[in-house]
Amino acid sequence: MAAPEAPTRKPRKNVVGVVVSDKMDKTITIAVERRVLHPRYRKYVRATTTYKAHDERDEAHEGDKVRIVESRPYSKSKHWRLVEILVHAESTVAVNLDAPDTTPAPVPEAPAPEAPAPEAPGAEPEGGE
Repeated sequence: MAAPEAPTRKPRKNVVGVVVSDKMDKTITIAVERRVLHPRYRKYVRATTTYKAHDERDEAHEGDKVRIVESRPYSKSKHWRLVEILVHAESTVAVNLDAPDTTPAPVPEAPAPEAPAPEAPGAEPEGGE
């Protein structure tokens, strides 16, 4: 008799998207954008799907381009796992727009005194008699 074959697992889905939120502990939210043909207007429109993925080491941050793969359910809405960070986002500095402006006002510079024009040799001085 032949040995029974082990059931083969179908390949897991993987998608590439941009992290839109990393505020949860060990969880990131990824937006995956795709182009879909509109059924009536026959024009391509952008459709965005968001996924919650498990980030064990909290290494992905907002704006990073990441690859996620389908996995076992980690929670009610989280069944994807972070595989790799493809592109790190440029670090941004948080700015509080509601805070009063504390930068000092620029001091206007005094106009530079005008230098007298150089005199041509042999020319008479102006205003002289």
